[in-house]
Amino acid sequence: MNHIDLEGQTAVVTGGAQGLGLAMAERIARSGGKVSLWDVNTDELTRAAEAIGPAASAVAVDITDPEAVMAALAKTEAAAGPVSILVNSAGIAGPNHTLDAYPLEDWYRVIAINLNGTFHVNRAVVPGMKARNYGRIVNIASIAGKEGNPNASAYSASKAGVIGLTKSLGKELAGYDIAVNCITPAAARTPIFAQMKQEHIDYMLAKIPRNRFLEVDEAANMVAWLVSKENSFTTASVFDLSGGRATY
Repeated sequence: MNHIDLEGQTAVVTGGAQGLGLAMAERIARSGGKVSLWDVNTDELTRAAEAIGPAASAVAVDITDPEAVMAALAKTEAAAGPVSILVNSAGIAGPNHTLDAYPLEDWYRVIAINLNGTFHVNRAVVPGMKARNYGRIVNIASIAGKEGNPNASAYSASKAGVIGLTKSLGKELAGYDIAVNCITPAAARTPIFAQMKQEHIDYMLAKIPRNRFLEVDEAANMVAWLVSKENSFTTASVFDLSGGRATY
């Protein structure tokens, strides 16, 4: 593993209890940073923080609630210091339906978590980063946000929104030493698969030229550089992790 220096940095990782978020939190801690895991799954959250060790803490929060997000940030900074890194990984796949049959409550829930939640968390951390003239933000989008997956209109739309939000915010903050980027991973075999039909999982695999799913550590390795001081120029950008699927 290449060494990335995150000594003295405090990171928030949403969706940090499992999957991609947990792998990214582990990599940040191994790189010398302190990491606060934010998640709604309290049992998994506690186990994840204990597994990472003394560098990790846990804050139970629903990112669809902007007041709860602000309270979580205050709690994190009181315990671990000013947040200089944000990795926004919290998200859900939602069910698989054609658009005309997509249940309204599921549409609104996917958008609330994946897109509105990303907005709430970014909005919370940006003022402090601006005041300190330093920060690194990585929002986790998806290849579905670039290409659209059939029978996953809510997920595809929400992740396309995350890409647009990231590009907009990166340009807003370009005059500061704050980098705002996103990654567009292909599917990784994480607990999010439990929300999908098998035929949808098979469809995603068939679209990946490398003929395998993403490993969570591969995503964590890319994010570790993106949140480091070495990434001092690139912002408002999208980094592909699709195993060759992406066409742009």
